[in-house]
Amino acid sequence: MTPRATHTARPARLKVLAAMSGGVDSAVAAARAAAAGHDVTGVHLALSANPQSFRTGARGCCTIEDSHDARRAADVIGIPFYVWDLAERFREDVVEDFVSEYAAGRTPNPCLRCNEKIKFAALLDKALALGFDAVCTGHYAKVVTREDGSRELHRAADAAKDQSYVLGVLDERQLAHAMFPLGETETTKAEIREEAAERGLFVAKKPDSHDICFIADGDTQGFLARRLGAAEGDILDESGARVGTHSGAYGFTVGQRKGLALGHPAPDGRPRYVLDISPVDNTVTVGPAASLDVEALTAISPRWCGTPPAGPGAYTAQLRAHGGETAVTAEVAGGELRVSFAAPVRGVAPGQAVVLYDGTRVVGSATIATTRRAGAPAA
Repeated sequence: MTPRATHTARPARLKVLAAMSGGVDSAVAAARAAAAGHDVTGVHLALSANPQSFRTGARGCCTIEDSHDARRAADVIGIPFYVWDLAERFREDVVEDFVSEYAAGRTPNPCLRCNEKIKFAALLDKALALGFDAVCTGHYAKVVTREDGSRELHRAADAAKDQSYVLGVLDERQLAHAMFPLGETETTKAEIREEAAERGLFVAKKPDSHDICFIADGDTQGFLARRLGAAEGDILDESGARVGTHSGAYGFTVGQRKGLALGHPAPDGRPRYVLDISPVDNTVTVGPAASLDVEALTAISPRWCGTPPAGPGAYTAQLRAHGGETAVTAEVAGGELRVSFAAPVRGVAPGQAVVLYDGTRVVGSATIATTRRAGAPAA
């Protein structure tokens, strides 16, 4: 039986490193940690060797303006502030991973990878080496302490802003040193901005960031084309007939409908979607929406927020950062996570993360490797 969860409070004054992106959420999180009596130091992560190449216009992530905004927020809060250069680590672990995953026909989530490799690996390791007890971020999620002293990751109090999906890669050690002050209360984003204004933080009105920080113009396909080069190939229907061409299979993702530029309409006149991407022969296969239905998947490189599942069990799963939950049965076999859906789901792409939940508790995360379409024979 899982030990009963108790409370989220930490009893002692902690030495906390607050990751400050330059946006309103991380600024309020740092302010809340300081107001709670912790010894807080702010740090902004310089993630680009050329910050001007990252998105500008007050996006709240990785630009020069963001580092200035973070510094001003730290000054208002009254905490020390530093800028740490993690550009090379970010390039290797996030940007190059993003490019290689698309080149292999998979659809990665760079924000999830950044949380795993940068904020709760490189940053946390450095923080612990310098004597800090915890890393504080502006994510909306909740850490719960159990009776045995271990910790669990749960959905945020406000489900509408919950970001536990992109934190599902945190292991037990990382979770033990994580602090998410915004996940504890059911405040709306408007109330967070109001709180920032009341605290004198001018980032209160700063727009949220939504796009991939290292793709300056938001054009993912153009970014990949510049990195991987043009590679013309065929777009096929489910029968293998050629219905169009493309300039690079890496520019597509499973479930995509727009931008296919097909020269031959479907016989029934209905829209067609990307079903499969094959980097080996540089082809993209399209078909009707019903052919996207997936009833099971296998995921690799599982990471557990505590003890892994002991056998087949009933859970819910989330497949996208802003997606809903679906009922599943899951088990670990041969180091892989095998998931079966209670009802078929659509648009599941290899490379995405599947995150398992037991109620509001995050069980763990794994990277989708293969899927089984509805009606296909079991392997």
